[in-house]
Amino acid sequence: MEVSYNKLWKLLIDLNMSKADLRRAMGLSTGTMTKLTKGEDVSMDALKRICQTCKCNIGDIMDVYPDNEALEQTDY
Repeated sequence: MEVSYNKLWKLLIDLNMSKADLRRAMGLSTGTMTKLTKGEDVSMDALKRICQTCKCNIGDIMDVYPDNEALEQTDY
């Protein structure tokens, strides 16, 4: 399965917040931010803290696709 955090990046724009702002507000490690940027798996705790910081639900920050659908949904 593939993970996309495109919704998170769009939400940050709406909140007028940069990735660095989010990282500092939550105390996230640079490693976790790198994983998010690369679309890799991160801990559920990190996802819950992002939701708490952004005042949203998990579906507002990420999508999970079966491997063959991820390429069709990418906005590159």
